[in-house]
Amino acid sequence: MLCILYVMHKSALSRFVHIYFPPPRYLVLPAAGLEISTSSIKAIFLKEHRYGLEVASFDEKKLPKGAVASGEIVEPEPVAEHLRELAKERGIKSAHIALPESKSYLFETLVSGDSQEEWYTEVEQHIDEFVPLPPDEVSFDISPLHKIDDKTLVVGVGYARKVVENVLRIIDDVNIEPRSLESETFASMRAILPADINETVMVVDIGKMTTKIVITERRLPRFATTLDVGGHALTEAVQKYFGVDEKEARKVKMEHGIVSSGGNDDYIEAMLSTASVIREEIKRRIDYWQTRARTEKDCLTISRVLIVGGNATVRGFPEYFSSSFNLPVELGDVFLNLASRDTWLPTVDYSQSFAYATTIGLALRDYYDK
Repeated sequence: MLCILYVMHKSALSRFVHIYFPPPRYLVLPAAGLEISTSSIKAIFLKEHRYGLEVASFDEKKLPKGAVASGEIVEPEPVAEHLRELAKERGIKSAHIALPESKSYLFETLVSGDSQEEWYTEVEQHIDEFVPLPPDEVSFDISPLHKIDDKTLVVGVGYARKVVENVLRIIDDVNIEPRSLESETFASMRAILPADINETVMVVDIGKMTTKIVITERRLPRFATTLDVGGHALTEAVQKYFGVDEKEARKVKMEHGIVSSGGNDDYIEAMLSTASVIREEIKRRIDYWQTRARTEKDCLTISRVLIVGGNATVRGFPEYFSSSFNLPVELGDVFLNLASRDTWLPTVDYSQSFAYATTIGLALRDYYDK
């Protein structure tokens, strides 16, 4: 799976040795999965038992409004302060770290050759065609999807080097060793989709302030976009309708969702005015991809939709979406690639777990290459 590794840094030599000559796995303590998002910092540790992997610990620190905006760390001081506190409380020494999807450039292209090195060189020579930045200001990585005639279709992701540097600067300030840097889009697919999947799935991540839409084939994203509307807009609709504070509004939202129960027509209308915006944006992307799949031989039609994210469990979302998309709509399972729930009980609350898809996917890097 894709991993943007940064070695041109103040301790470049030690990082190079660590990355390319890693110590045996049994000598390395598992790293945390770490995500810095608009509203919070999330971290999770996994541990290995004879029956498989389970969540060892998890935590979340809320960030002040405006500290992170549109995937960019705007106010480093409060972010570093909260991260330092989290690292101390949870004993985080090293981490696999998410890079924001909203700052990424997802691309795909056909390349010649049979090795990763050949593909990388060819993409590097044309990187300005995929990422609208000067080539020397881009960090990127690629992963093969499938063969088309005598060429290989690769999926890639690029970032402005300054985005990578800003994240690493914060990580260095709190003395966490970065084990890897990876787009949150790629990381979350590792958590919610099986390794042997051979279908095209749309994943809808409904967060607090944004909704991410990803179309993925074989766990590799082929299309991704972020909407500037999320579950908080539903919370605000509840606040306005009932005249309650945000905490109470969140509770009402999760309990009642968008399910009609008789006598609540005004409430449902208020909720659907926001939910319909998300639904129509998702449907537009589905229609685009299904049309493309019917005309291009390298695309498969979307077979189902998975909902994840902190607002995935709002009552009625799967049914509401399914009636419009003409596709099965299911809640994703962030524990899919961990041990069977018959052998362990998650310490993460069910409704909370959907917000940890990215961090679980990052932590899984210690155990699976893809």
